[in-house]
Amino acid sequence: MNPPKPAETRSKPQWLGVLVLFVIVAAGGAVIVYSMSDWSAPEKARNLKNPVPAGIETIAAGLSIYKERCASCHGERGDGRGEKAGELSLAPSDFTDAHKMSAATDGELFWKISKGKRPMPAFKDKLAEQERWQVVDYIRTFSTRIVDAPLDASPPPAPSEKRAPREK
Repeated sequence: MNPPKPAETRSKPQWLGVLVLFVIVAAGGAVIVYSMSDWSAPEKARNLKNPVPAGIETIAAGLSIYKERCASCHGERGDGRGEKAGELSLAPSDFTDAHKMSAATDGELFWKISKGKRPMPAFKDKLAEQERWQVVDYIRTFSTRIVDAPLDASPPPAPSEKRAPREK
């Protein structure tokens, strides 16, 4: 008959299991926090003005770059439904969302393209500055900008009290 094992030998595998479970939960939590974290450009980047006017040639150049570098994830239509979108840990941005696109400045879009955030790569070292601005101009074509009413807009005038004379 085998002699009973000491208590400390039997508890070692239990602690190892608890440690592995803790690491898995911590890693999962980190992934969730990272994926839900805000991807906001710094104020200085948001205030950058696009130096590349959005003309026909600029937008055509942006289209060419977009098709080569962006469409596989963001989709040909810019709706975030590219062929690789399903493989990503985060859904790609939908450039057809007019509310979100109107809220984003050109500088913010340029910064995000330049810096990237997993799973999107950074393009600062892959595209020239002008090319990144051309992509900004092109992705703006996917949605119509929504222009808010001015803050100092006065209400429309009240209807006139004068009425057309009645026929007798």
